[in-house]
Amino acid sequence: MSQQVGPAISSHGLDKHGIAKWRLARWNLRTAALYERAIELREGMLTRDGAMVVTTGEHTGRSPRDKFVVEDPSTKDKIAWGEVNRPMSEETFDNLLKRVRAHYQSQDLYVQDLYAGADPAYRLKVRVVTEHAWHALFARNMFIVPPADALADFEPDFTILHAPDFRADPDIDKTRSSTVIAIHFGRRMVVIGGTSYAGEIKKSIFTVLNYLLPQKGVVSMHCSANKGGEDDVALFFGLSGTGKTTLSSDPTRTLIGDDEHGWSDNGIFNFEGGCYAKVVRLDKEAEPEIYDASLRFGSILENVVVDPETRQCDFDDDSLTENTRSSYPLRFIPNASSAGTGRHPKNVVMLTCDAFGVLPPISRLSPEQAMYHFLSGYTARVAGTEKGVTRPEATFSACFGAPFMPCHPTVYAKLLGERIREFGASCWLVNTGWTAGPAGTGYRMKIAHTRALLRAALAGKLDDCPGEVDPVFGLWVPAQCEGVPADVLMPRNTWSDPAAYDRAAADVARRFEENFRKFEGAVDDSIVSAGIRAAA
Repeated sequence: MSQQVGPAISSHGLDKHGIAKWRLARWNLRTAALYERAIELREGMLTRDGAMVVTTGEHTGRSPRDKFVVEDPSTKDKIAWGEVNRPMSEETFDNLLKRVRAHYQSQDLYVQDLYAGADPAYRLKVRVVTEHAWHALFARNMFIVPPADALADFEPDFTILHAPDFRADPDIDKTRSSTVIAIHFGRRMVVIGGTSYAGEIKKSIFTVLNYLLPQKGVVSMHCSANKGGEDDVALFFGLSGTGKTTLSSDPTRTLIGDDEHGWSDNGIFNFEGGCYAKVVRLDKEAEPEIYDASLRFGSILENVVVDPETRQCDFDDDSLTENTRSSYPLRFIPNASSAGTGRHPKNVVMLTCDAFGVLPPISRLSPEQAMYHFLSGYTARVAGTEKGVTRPEATFSACFGAPFMPCHPTVYAKLLGERIREFGASCWLVNTGWTAGPAGTGYRMKIAHTRALLRAALAGKLDDCPGEVDPVFGLWVPAQCEGVPADVLMPRNTWSDPAAYDRAAADVARRFEENFRKFEGAVDDSIVSAGIRAAA
């Protein structure tokens, strides 16, 4: 007979999905209880400072090629089907669901009832069901914990059935591998199996919100956000490794959130209640807020190497993965917003990590240029960070988050462009990558320089300063900024071989042009004209 610890199962609970038999379901356990369970079951170990360290096995990052969207009548004409959104039939989903239900019957389950979305007008009630205590804690860290009186009659809008120990069978489940992430918008369900990487939980709900919110006129964004003393909000778009979390966690500003936000008629709101920071080579001096938060009781460190005797973390050790992560509640950041909301943004910053070393450390964008770079979503992978990458590789991910966008990228770009124009937000492109040469030859932009440039931009100090337009990329670049050497501002001046810079810049410009061709028939000519054109 099924047992439970917590409230009665509602009509929208586990039994709605045919899960009526399990050994024990623990509902809405708090942090200490989940720690106890995880340690008892040897799911993780404690550091000397009280954080929990876990390893995720084979999967140390997301599995985008194993993600599917169920093709049903409600979604068929709204999803941008293709490599990002692979279709799954309802029949296949039904069979997969039956197999996960059967798997659950022999498991202890952990259930967390949570919110996604700080604005009650657009909030999603999420139920996360998982077989591991530490994954339940991850969900509790990353989403918003409702007040206790809201749990008695909690009815989820979306349910995640998380089964990391389940293995899909490609012959039976019609998957690519033993891993599967399947989203059914019609039934408001997500099934995750065959991977312990916790990021799949948060990104599945991000994908859900990216489908639901644009239909309500809300811009859903893969960005961090903070605000200054005058409540001036800044957004920071960027792919993994570009500095979203680091740069938004500025001790001089209030952090709204580090990864996912919506922009509605009411202003900005965070989707989450926690942070999921990349912590490889985390430095206490450069990133003190993230460093301190990562070592606290309640934090989860994924694939961070720990000395088995001293239990001290070694953030420089990337032997398990380059993608080491820290999950902690937003309240662990001293200057974080308790409300998770803010006014309409005054500044929109697009971050890129240019490993070719040719983009300026900061440049101002027109609204048309902002849309071009938003749709381009450029960054570059560096040799050594991924298997098979031996030299810098250009990466273009539309909207700085293509793997999480169920709709066509122009849907999000159109909404964002309308907001930028309506509220007069200033737009900036910031390169947190290399200068004085490509990765391996040049050096990484100093965080101190990037922070100085951002603070000047957000304070309006770059609005009227002298500058010039980069002849290759067409970007306006300031000629001076307090705290930053003048030669750093124009990257060509930092290269010992200007001709080598010219060749590298021309190569990156060509990559931009080739990538944007797929959007040329779907956007206004003004956006195409504002883009980067390689020299003939």
